[in-house]
This record gives sequence, C-alpha cells and structure tokens, in this order.
Amino acid sequence: DSVIISTHCQNDLGLSTANSLAGAIAGARQIECTINGIGERAGNASLEEVVMAIALKGNQQMGGLWTGIRPVHIYPTSRMVSDYSGMIVQPHKAIVGANAFAHESGIHQDGMLKNRETYEIMSPETIGLARSPDDAGIVMGKHSGRNALTTRLTQLGFDLSPQEVNDVFRRFKVGPMPFY
Repeated sequence: DSVIISTHCQNDLGLSTANSLAGAIAGARQIECTINGIGERAGNASLEEVVMAIALKGNQQMGGLWTGIRPVHIYPTSRMVSDYSGMIVQPHKAIVGANAFAHESGIHQDGMLKNRETYEIMSPETIGLARSPDDAGIVMGKHSGRNALTTRLTQLGFDLSPQEVNDVFRRFKVGPMPFY
C-alpha cells in the first residue's frame, strides 16, 4: 500500500522516454529522469521529453497522467545544466535543442507562416524560450521556399515586384557565385 513503483530507464537503445511513459501508463507513479537526459553510458530518460509528452498527451492518451512540473522552466533549466556541466545539448535534441523550433524546408516554412500549429505541437514559449511574434522559426537555406524568402525580404524592408522576387529567388537557390 505504501510502495511507490518507479521507472529508471537507460537510453542505450534510444527508448528511455518511451519506456518510462509505458511504465507510468502501466501504474508507475515515479519516473526517474534527468535534465537533457544526462546519465551514464547513453544517458537516462530525458525530463523535458517525459514532461512535455505528459503535458501534451497525458490527459487524453495516457489515462490522465499529469506532473506538477511547470514546463515554462524547462528551457532555462536545460541551459543552466548545460552551462554548469559543460555538456552541450545536441542541436537536434527534442524539446530543447537549437533546431527544435527551426524550419528550413519550404513546405514547413509555408505551413509555419500560415499556421504555427501545423508543424509545432507546442510553442517555444511553453518551455520558456522567447520568440518574437513575427518569428516563425524560419531558417533560410537551400531548402527554403519562395513564400519564406518573400516574407523575410518584406521583414527586412524590401518591397519587391513579383518579377524581382523571382529573380532574387532564382539567385538565392543557385547560391553564391564561385570566386576564382
């Protein structure tokens, strides 16, 4: 009656978050996890992944699971742990990685410009990462589309005709001219 069942999952196969959540769904009431998944060997279940999975899906898809954690503290805490430990967060890390809210693909950029919920299940503000209202996480690169380029040019104060945009877009896609 007074025993609390807990999960403590290693991430050797990249399944620690999934296994921790499965344990909680099956009745465990404590999940042992760490900020940024730091731990021995391949690490432990990542607190930010566990918390956000439960925050976003716990009520409807996990039998009413919830935590007492306020997600708005996740990003600043992740940065603090990274700074103090010297362990850099990989850019593609779920929830807190530098690329978690970045969009370079043209179709993603177009979707983000039309409705941010298209490609983001949560907003960066949810985890304490500030983003300006006109910032849709657009990263200009070789996969960017015409709509993103036009939007960025407008944000920079350029008022170009459709033909001028086509010319800029063509040159943008080709990339810089080689220097000999």
